[in-house]
Amino acid sequence: MSGRRVDAHHHLWQTSVRRHAWLDGDDTAAIRRDYTPADLRAAATGIDATVLVQVLPDLGESVEFLAIAAAEPLIAGVVGWLDLTGSPARDIERLRSAPGGELLTGIRHLVQAEPDPRWLERDDVLAGLAAVRDAGLVYDLLVVPHQLPAAIAAVRALPDLTFVLDHLAKPPIASGDLEPWATELATLAREPNVVAKLSGLVTEAGRPWRVEDLRPYADTALTVFGPDRLMLGSDWPVCLLAGTYAEVMDAADSLLDGLTPAEQDAVRGGTATRVYGLAS
Repeated sequence: MSGRRVDAHHHLWQTSVRRHAWLDGDDTAAIRRDYTPADLRAAATGIDATVLVQVLPDLGESVEFLAIAAAEPLIAGVVGWLDLTGSPARDIERLRSAPGGELLTGIRHLVQAEPDPRWLERDDVLAGLAAVRDAGLVYDLLVVPHQLPAAIAAVRALPDLTFVLDHLAKPPIASGDLEPWATELATLAREPNVVAKLSGLVTEAGRPWRVEDLRPYADTALTVFGPDRLMLGSDWPVCLLAGTYAEVMDAADSLLDGLTPAEQDAVRGGTATRVYGLAS
């Protein structure tokens, strides 16, 4: 490996500052504590730059994340949150004018939590996505498999907006099923304005997992997107539910072992640097 190594997807949170209701369940007890930039530095050995991704649907959190990124050299970009159906242009301006605003690189909404499977096709949502496009930002797609048809429609409606698919749309790794996820993923990948993250896979597999459990899903993504449209993300600290930071990154290295050195460098850092416009 010779290129820059980027973790294109991780989180931070302070439960003492903001309520994280999603951490209240027994299944998340293992990560129910604060995670700070110091924790990130300790975990992300060998990583040259990271992208900090929103956790809560809260503009205030995104403002705080930008300030954290401005003070932490390892964090090269922030994917924030705003209400796509509210006043997105105004909110983007607020984020960009905040300390660290120059590090805002993308926007994300927790689409996976929307009860309407066609939420992304709503006129007000598409108008919000157009505002993201007009601001020169990218949009992170956080969807689950049954929401992929709506994601495909949104991507086609906004061909000038770059979409980044998080966690490969959370395929059903624990069950071992590939379809209909694989067919829908291939359809999405035919749209040239989409890239994807090899991230979150160990969480979908659950403990105990093996690299070979992940390989069919990673291979599918490599086939339909290619290395120049894939990037790596740890999904730390969520990944700790299924594996350590090092275990996740070691698994990723194993999943890429059939690629050329140049292709590996693209997935490990080149794609993220280009798509998110990360400073070197």
